[in-house]
Amino acid sequence: MPDGPAPGGRRGVLGEEGARSAAIATASTVTFVAVAAYLILSSPNWPKVQEQFFSLSDFIDALPDVLGGFWVNIQLFAVSMITIPIVALVIAVMRSLRGPGFFPLRAVAVVYTDVFRGIPLILLILLLGFGLPALDIAGLPRSAWFWGLVALTLSYSAYTAEIYRSGIDAVPESQRASARALGLTQTQALRYAILPQAIRNVVPALMNTVVSLQKDVALVSVLGVREALREAEIITARSFNYTPFVVATVLFLAISVPLTRVVDWYTARDREQRAQAVT
Repeated sequence: MPDGPAPGGRRGVLGEEGARSAAIATASTVTFVAVAAYLILSSPNWPKVQEQFFSLSDFIDALPDVLGGFWVNIQLFAVSMITIPIVALVIAVMRSLRGPGFFPLRAVAVVYTDVFRGIPLILLILLLGFGLPALDIAGLPRSAWFWGLVALTLSYSAYTAEIYRSGIDAVPESQRASARALGLTQTQALRYAILPQAIRNVVPALMNTVVSLQKDVALVSVLGVREALREAEIITARSFNYTPFVVATVLFLAISVPLTRVVDWYTARDREQRAQAVT
């Protein structure tokens, strides 16, 4: 029988195919961008669109105010990055407890996730931001910033709790049984044996949630919080020019694109580490 191709030959063939595919993809992308740019720039209304959306002078004038509002977005994002994982982990643990004695806690966790995953985030922001302060209860905060943070926490923690729970369910049952056999209580087994493995398993999914959260923070503008989007709306209403929205877009991209690249890098590294562990 003739011998098969040498390993080096196979690698060479695969390398050539990969290079050819990359060249075709690059050429296709460049062609598409060139055609799209030609169609846009040759459009009869392009000068008007450029003046309304891409005015350099309006961009420079709007940048300080929109940048100041973007700092509010960063603050909301940073605080919610602390509150969401804590609330989500508590809900996930409550839902993962075993035994009939923990049924009330499991029921509360199920109702929580069903309700807050079923309500659109913007509707939840409106209900909390306008409804609860209207009750005029003594000691109840009236800050739109506060209620926007609460809405983000309630909504995203419901989704994040399910991510945690999927990680908990993915841990082999033998791990829980071994921990119980060593004399650990159910809570101790979760804390020392189950949760460390579960959290490690779901970190890539959690990081994707972070990218979504960074963008959805802008929804609190409906409550009148003067973050980047709200500042852009105010300037646009005053100048009748939409360039401030482009300023806000650039600022959000300046955060979301690096975050996305970090998520991709971490996911690829985690995949490689798991592959090495298997082999």
